Amino acid sequence: MEVLTSSGLDLKQIDSDFQEFILKSDHPCIMAKSLFKMNNYDLQAYDEMVSTETADQIISDLKKYVQSTKIGTTDFRSFVAVFPNNKFTDEVSYETALWQTLQMLHEADPENWDSNVSSDPNDSNFSFSILGHAFYVIGLHPASSRMARQAPYTTLVFNLHSQFEKLREMGTYENVRDMVRRNDEKLQGNINPVLKDFGEEAETRQYSGRHVEDSWKCPFHHKHSK
Repeated sequence: MEVLTSSGLDLKQIDSDFQEFILKSDHPCIMAKSLFKMNNYDLQAYDEMVSTETADQIISDLKKYVQSTKIGTTDFRSFVAVFPNNKFTDEVSYETALWQTLQMLHEADPENWDSNVSSDPNDSNFSFSILGHAFYVIGLHPASSRMARQAPYTTLVFNLHSQFEKLREMGTYENVRDMVRRNDEKLQGNINPVLKDFGEEAETRQYSGRHVEDSWKCPFHHKHSK
């Protein structure tokens, strides 16, 4: 696991807290447990979540992450962006900050959108694209209503969309998905109602972890959309 530096932030403590959250608890995601056990993740901390400077830093760090990840193989890897200075007391405020951050990332992204996925946030084939690669984004924060997302710090986890496609290609995606959902139900008492398979519904409804309303519209806009 590569822990990158950032001024004034104790990354060793942050990483230790995440290890405890994922590995020493009843966290339902077996993929997350596997990646943390094998140290197959890159973790970085940032001073401010909603910031153009932070967006530039994240893109720079994601570029290193993509270069170090064997895309298209079973060597799965996650990028964990942590914002220890940003604290939210409710889910809506966090959700707003999440989409503001993703919008800033998109505005600063020098590459074209991944042509394998839609750039329309209301499209069932949408995935968030950075540096020409599609990502499934998982929002975590202590005030989340979902226990599986109650990370010790405000966080965005970036998982390459191609990794999920690789699981489908291997014929193991459904088994992994079903096990995670069973574990989540055992932990929480129910499955997060916004969870759907890719292509069934816009995955933007899943990013923040909040049970969004039926009328909810994603605030993200592609910079070249008309």
